[in-house]
Amino acid sequence: MNQDEKLNIIKDILLTDEREFVSSIEKKIKILEKTVNEKGNLSIKVDPIIDIKLKEFVKEIPNNLGPTITEALKKEIADSQDAVVEALFPILGKMIKRYVQHEMKLLSEKINTQVNNTFSFNRFFRKAKSKASGVNESDLIIQEQSNTKIEQVIIIEKGSGLVLAKFSKNKMADEDMVAGMLTAIKSFVEDAFTKESQNLQYIEYDLYHIHLQNFSSFYIAVVVSGAYNIIFKDKLEDRILEFTDKQKITKTLKNKTSLTKKLEEFFKNDSI
Repeated sequence: MNQDEKLNIIKDILLTDEREFVSSIEKKIKILEKTVNEKGNLSIKVDPIIDIKLKEFVKEIPNNLGPTITEALKKEIADSQDAVVEALFPILGKMIKRYVQHEMKLLSEKINTQVNNTFSFNRFFRKAKSKASGVNESDLIIQEQSNTKIEQVIIIEKGSGLVLAKFSKNKMADEDMVAGMLTAIKSFVEDAFTKESQNLQYIEYDLYHIHLQNFSSFYIAVVVSGAYNIIFKDKLEDRILEFTDKQKITKTLKNKTSLTKKLEEFFKNDSI
């Protein structure tokens, strides 16, 4: 055996471990390349890790993102109040309407129960009135208990919208502005409908009701607070007709001072 052969033997002995190590690395690289390049194999390895991270992320959302999301929503709502109101109004409107209807039904049932278990002369006359007017007895009781008040009365000239006379128990609004607004609304609504001789008779404004009674050259606007129903409406119409007939106001339309005085005297102690 010559010197070269001896060196090769020694070399093989010394480099055997290194060759095996390199071979194992090559195998691992090939397996890794196969895993990365093939979607199915990669999913098997990666999906469990992603699932764990997602669960951890969801748990941490309230602490990490909660304040940021809340602040962003507050700012968005503050900047878009009209849009929020417009979106919620139909839903809230239906909820409120159902609630009011339910409460009124309960109130009517309670009143009917009380009426059926109680006898008095007032009940006797109320029952007679109910039959004569065709209005439910419980509705008459509600009308009696409701705190309906005439807050303001304005006599307004048709066409021009000028205030001819005014009376107010509690100054609620500028009569000239109200007259102009009502005249504009009346004109618009009445022109929009094709039927002739039709007049706007009622406007609802927030918690107030504006009753409009029309005459040939003027109309009377009465601002009412409280329950405005057909019973009160009939009584109010009778009172207005009584006033116009008794005071002969068509003859005093041009005398604003005299007309205002008559209006005040007639309605200042009014309780319908």
